[in-house]
Amino acid sequence: MTTIGIPSTHPGGLDAPFGQHFGHCDLYTVVDVEDGAIKDIRTLPSVPHQQGGCLAPVQYLADNGVKVLLAGGMGMRPLMGFNQMGIDVYYSGGAATIGQAVQAFIDGQLQVFTTDQTCGGGGGQQ
Repeated sequence: MTTIGIPSTHPGGLDAPFGQHFGHCDLYTVVDVEDGAIKDIRTLPSVPHQQGGCLAPVQYLADNGVKVLLAGGMGMRPLMGFNQMGIDVYYSGGAATIGQAVQAFIDGQLQVFTTDQTCGGGGGQQ
């Protein structure tokens, strides 16, 4: 089974709009996928950056069993953090909803998120 974390807007779930920047989303939708099928869907509240900076959400998602992150945008530091934690990050910036992003992942249509796709982060320069 693969546990996927996806930045989401309220209220989360498969029909929720995709949160384009992982560190500044309302919450995370967490989807368990096994044998190409969705087995479970739940949400996790977002965590503030104050303690641990950009890496706080990385640790939080790892602590909640996330092995894959689908993201439309993130800075270099969190991407490196996900890589160090063994969490695979895929670029899904074109997805309008969580369900579309998850289906694109299941179908093998998403590319690995690279450093070329990172941004300066939500709070300024990295």
